[in-house]
Amino acid sequence: MNSSRRYTIIFHVGGEWRVAIHHSAVHRSNTHSWLKIPLLHSPNVSPGASPCGSVCRAPPTRNRPDPVGLLESSSEGRLPELVPIRYGRMAASPFAFLRGSAAAMAFDLAATPTTGIHVQLCGDCHLMNFGGFGTPERNFIFDITDFDETLPGPWEWDVKRLAASVVAAGRHIGISEANARKAAGACVRSYREGMLEYANMHTLERWYRRVDGRALLDLMCGAQSHGRKAKTAPICDPHESENLVAKVTEVVNGQRRFRDHPPLVFHTPHGDRFQEEVRHFLSRYRETLQDDRRILLSHYHVVDLAMKVVGVGSVGTRCAILLLTAGDDDLLVLQYKEAVRSVLEPYVGKSKCRNHAQRVVHGQRLLQSASDLFLGWSSDEQGRDFYFRQLRDMKTSVNLEGMSPAALSKYAKMCGSALARGHAKAGDAAAISGYLGSGESFDEAIAAFACTYADQTERDHAAMVQAVKAGRLVAQLVSG
Repeated sequence: MNSSRRYTIIFHVGGEWRVAIHHSAVHRSNTHSWLKIPLLHSPNVSPGASPCGSVCRAPPTRNRPDPVGLLESSSEGRLPELVPIRYGRMAASPFAFLRGSAAAMAFDLAATPTTGIHVQLCGDCHLMNFGGFGTPERNFIFDITDFDETLPGPWEWDVKRLAASVVAAGRHIGISEANARKAAGACVRSYREGMLEYANMHTLERWYRRVDGRALLDLMCGAQSHGRKAKTAPICDPHESENLVAKVTEVVNGQRRFRDHPPLVFHTPHGDRFQEEVRHFLSRYRETLQDDRRILLSHYHVVDLAMKVVGVGSVGTRCAILLLTAGDDDLLVLQYKEAVRSVLEPYVGKSKCRNHAQRVVHGQRLLQSASDLFLGWSSDEQGRDFYFRQLRDMKTSVNLEGMSPAALSKYAKMCGSALARGHAKAGDAAAISGYLGSGESFDEAIAAFACTYADQTERDHAAMVQAVKAGRLVAQLVSG
């Protein structure tokens, strides 16, 4: 039987925290590594502070920019007719505001101390950016699903944003503050324990590890709240996605095309020049696919294109869906979505990738255990970057409404575990686990941070609502 022991010592010397990590395992060579953690880079940390307490300190509020101004800045370059829909969705609740305000939180997190250990970040790590989906091998897994803001950066930033979203979600669905904080702590504990597990794995074993998506279906279809069954997302059966084409298309004059559902799905006028631009656009996309997938895609040709509004924070960026056919009833729906500068870029620097869409694809492939068969990227004639994927491939997401405290904790733990797997795949699991240790001090400190930041989110949301009432922002509520 393979067993292992690991010893971790954290101490302060010469103005920096250091971690000594010692691994010993049967059938493995003993390894010993030292890691310097320069916590004192931040003016908010004193030399006598404890590591966890320092890194988990709430961001300073002094000289913090106007949250509404940050929101307006993040809307620059978006389609102006869709920006009111973005504001309408964000104004719905503090939790919705948190989902759409990654730029504000990136600013806040950049002012907090870190260990100096970097991984590939999700960059917009909140509860609704996790879900179930199908792998190219037709397995159903659970993982991170959004990578628009991905860049290398401090691992703590993803953990803090995820924990803050747990508390904000708990308040949104009406559970007690104690239970919301408990769920955030469970999320972080799952991350910490997962990182310890991955730190003791062989490299290939860690790379191949996946989170089974059936646990998500069990949670969605069995969660109980206040004596009634919790609402679930529209999809509880991953095979139901095969009916996607019938749901989103119709036959007009003998041709299948997308159903218009303005302002969320709509066709735009276009002529021959547009058709030629699309042809070159798709040709550039095909060049980013693996050879076998390029051959697969060559069997299809485009029969329709429509604009589509997606998400909360993404509303206003250019997003469209493509209907392709390889023959009667042999249809494929692809989505392409505009990729712009990551909200993390001002704080961690530019990506080494050639464009923002490639950055997104690179981050997704690195963080996910398996990625979409048609994942790739392209640029249009105006120099805008876009990434491609299937519109929905067995995609399943949880609906938090009506969820019980126990179900929220379970889901938060699933997200924490999935995040640990992504960070471990893309970073130094032993170094992170060595910092976290085996006690609960980090879990409790991050849970406290999450409650404090949820308070800040409520103040920012109130400022946005006031800006809407004053006419500074125009918000449009659209169902669907």
